[in-house]
Amino acid sequence: MAAKRAGLGRGLSALMDEMQTVAPDGTELKSAGTLPLAMIDPNPRQPRRQFDEAALNELADSIRIKGILQPILVRPVDGGRYEIVAGERRWRASQLAGLHEIPVVIRAFSDADGYEVAIIENVQRADLNPLEEAMGYHRLANDFGHTQEMVAAVTGKGRSHVANMMRMLELPEDAQSLLRMGLLSVGHAKAVLQARDPGGLAKEIAARGLTVRQAEEAARKSHVVRTARGRATAEKRDADLAALEIQLSEALGMQVKIDAKGRRGSVTVKYSDLDQLDSIIEKLQG
Repeated sequence: MAAKRAGLGRGLSALMDEMQTVAPDGTELKSAGTLPLAMIDPNPRQPRRQFDEAALNELADSIRIKGILQPILVRPVDGGRYEIVAGERRWRASQLAGLHEIPVVIRAFSDADGYEVAIIENVQRADLNPLEEAMGYHRLANDFGHTQEMVAAVTGKGRSHVANMMRMLELPEDAQSLLRMGLLSVGHAKAVLQARDPGGLAKEIAARGLTVRQAEEAARKSHVVRTARGRATAEKRDADLAALEIQLSEALGMQVKIDAKGRRGSVTVKYSDLDQLDSIIEKLQG
């Protein structure tokens, strides 16, 4: 886990205000202007993994008519190139719109600061899917040493929301896929996490179109059925062991106790005098 750095954990605007406008080679940067699209690279570490094609085309149409209304945020990297910190959708849509240059704000973020700002900027948006949002919170906590309270503060979310979203990463992979595709809601996912068989319930929800309330009831029943089956199995097992203890006790003429733990256990034979001990030895030796 990375050590907590001074200045972090106080919000996106605070981070941006503190950034210098000096490039890694010491030259002064323009804080705003335009850059050729060909000089800008996407951030490989940003949380967003899916870009809705229809939404991108709509944004591209808007850009053709009105242009870029909000500059993207970039940072200088090696080779005279720039990496996107915030605004990859606008960058992608500008390519679709046929633009050659795009307005930018340049900040000399370090790798770590740029990474944190990219995460915060993305999770503050409403169009991330739940798993992308959850992964953003997880990275803020895991990579930057933020508590859930700190994650909530820098992203403007409630602590309970952050905690609930991070739990989405506990779902089995098949359930995560259904959530990613929109076949499960966050409410469904919370119910799935309570089920004895999360993957099975997730598939049932998607196949039958269960409501969140129906999913919660199914999760509750899965515990009741499992508990009842376990109790019945234990009762049958106890009865079988008791019967076997009686049979062995009668065969040996001594009290026998069986202590079973799964596939292993022990058998205890109690004798009252040395004659009974000799009898046990004779029987064992055949």
